[in-house]
Amino acid sequence: MPKNVQTTAQLHSSHTLVMLKILQARVQQYVNHELPDVQAGFRKGRGTRDQIANIRWVIEKAREFQKKSTSALLTTPELLTVWITINWKILKEMGIPHHLTCLLRNLYAGQEATVRTGHGTTDWFQIGKGVCILSPCLFNLYAEYIMRNAGLEEAQAGIKIARRNINNLRYADDTTLMAERELKSFLMKVKEESEKVCLKLNIQKTKIMASSPIPSWKIGRETVETVADFISGGPQITANGDRSHEIKRRLLLGRKVMTNLDSILKSRDVTLPKMVHLVKAMVFPVVMYGCESWTTKKAERRRIDVFELWCWKRLFRVPLTARRSKQSILNEISPE
Repeated sequence: MPKNVQTTAQLHSSHTLVMLKILQARVQQYVNHELPDVQAGFRKGRGTRDQIANIRWVIEKAREFQKKSTSALLTTPELLTVWITINWKILKEMGIPHHLTCLLRNLYAGQEATVRTGHGTTDWFQIGKGVCILSPCLFNLYAEYIMRNAGLEEAQAGIKIARRNINNLRYADDTTLMAERELKSFLMKVKEESEKVCLKLNIQKTKIMASSPIPSWKIGRETVETVADFISGGPQITANGDRSHEIKRRLLLGRKVMTNLDSILKSRDVTLPKMVHLVKAMVFPVVMYGCESWTTKKAERRRIDVFELWCWKRLFRVPLTARRSKQSILNEISPE
């Protein structure tokens, strides 16, 4: 590619990025106004841990008030499938102004690209699906449109806690539906409304979890798997709200990460402070992910303390049989 063409391409890319940032700021205010607090994906100040804690607390409260609860974890195989052909109408119905919709349409429609390799550049080709920094907030609007049409906001069925009816919790494309009963009708409504806008639910990855035994469900020709627990956002969610299995699982994952770091921790080129930072940055976050919603017993707190001591002993290559106090090892890590 000639130098002048290369420079023009880079400038065009920079200008596009600036415009996308401005568009994102203007669209985001409308998105924030339309989205309910049950959606935590791609939102400032919200994350997976918030939704993990919410799911666990709902299950815990349902058990406390002796309510039967059934949860369905839904996943979609593709995030953005039909922005080019259908999404503009949805944006208008969700309150996005016409001038912003026109700008977005011009960005997505008729876009072409070329790939530069070591052997030159390829022929120009048309982009069929647009993915940019705006895609997450646009998808949130898209998902909200589906949920509103499915009637989840007006539905009386769900799990009632503190005078509030909760029937769904969302993190981007991962949706957890919950109800004391009528969950299957919820699931069918969401499936039907998704298909109307060409978004297909992945029934094979959909899981049903109930606090009491239920018969198997069939959606079309596919059977929905019934489980005693499922993985949502990383942690393991159980039907009885027990966290002990999740704590054991996290400790095992932490041991695996610590073992994988052996070759680095045994290197003479890595100083002790750097090794300590590695353990704190790569091992402990794996173990403590989602711990904000844990209710730990004395035995479980002891397991976590034992794991921490095991990590530091492995770092200093102290034999497990050696009688050395935890405080002496901690003093060596942080003398002050």
